[in-house]
Amino acid sequence: MPAELFGERYQFLPRSEILSFEEIERLARVFLGLGVRKLRITGGEPLLRADLPRLVERLAALPGAPDLALTTNGVLLPGLAAALRAAGLRRVTVSLDSLDPETFLRMNGGKLEVQRVLDGIAAAEAAGLGPLKVNCVVQRGVNDHGIVDLARHFRGTGHVVRFIEYMDVGTRNGWELGQVLPAAEIARRLDEAFGIEPAPRGYRGEVAERWRHRDGSGELGIIASVTRPFCGDCTRARLTTDGKLVTCLFASSGMDLRGPLRGGADDEALRALVGSVWLRRADRYSELRSEATAPLRARAKKIEMHQLGG
Repeated sequence: MPAELFGERYQFLPRSEILSFEEIERLARVFLGLGVRKLRITGGEPLLRADLPRLVERLAALPGAPDLALTTNGVLLPGLAAALRAAGLRRVTVSLDSLDPETFLRMNGGKLEVQRVLDGIAAAEAAGLGPLKVNCVVQRGVNDHGIVDLARHFRGTGHVVRFIEYMDVGTRNGWELGQVLPAAEIARRLDEAFGIEPAPRGYRGEVAERWRHRDGSGELGIIASVTRPFCGDCTRARLTTDGKLVTCLFASSGMDLRGPLRGGADDEALRALVGSVWLRRADRYSELRSEATAPLRARAKKIEMHQLGG
């Protein structure tokens, strides 16, 4: 959340505009009825939501035992990991862009020590939320010098480090193509350091290309949404805090579900609404961006990353 926008006087959404746990649970049930099998709680930072284990407990109890995961910066995990695991959370993904203290501070605006994230990872592991995924967004000239160290740190732990090409999500990160370290270069550096080889994808729509250490010491992932976009296999939808259905990370808007939900729509009507959006979706921003980067970005109006999560 950009500090220049979200200062002490910023007026956040009134509580009445935010979906309640009961509303999130009901919409999740609708999505599961349409074939969704995985639910992920993201943000912003989801651990800031009061009483989050109660929501986890509700979602974990839904029919079909959905695969329930959470993406976090890890800072609040020491106090919440055990409660989340007891509530039914299965997996955690932690964002960690560098192990180098100075680089990490520079990338988060000077507000957060890297050790706090490492403590969060340790707490999640102790609570039984491992193996974890550790997400690193790689920005050329900023933190790309540390990707081998990051991979080495988690090698042999069972945790999976995933390196993500720097993307133009939202409109505020000053993205330029030259800041992207391509997936092929990431793989080359890791191969030179450790010796890695491609591994089969686990399922259609999996966003990360899987790699494994040749010596059997673990697995890595590379998400190449800039140089090798995967729009055609995308199976993800997002539900925002205020109840909008968004079908692409680079979308400019979403379909309002909160209005019909609070207006008395039954589950069948909600399923029909969601289905109509999903069946006519034609999102392929990453493919179009690769074809015409500058003109497309110049006219694009996109939802910001802190509103959508990963």
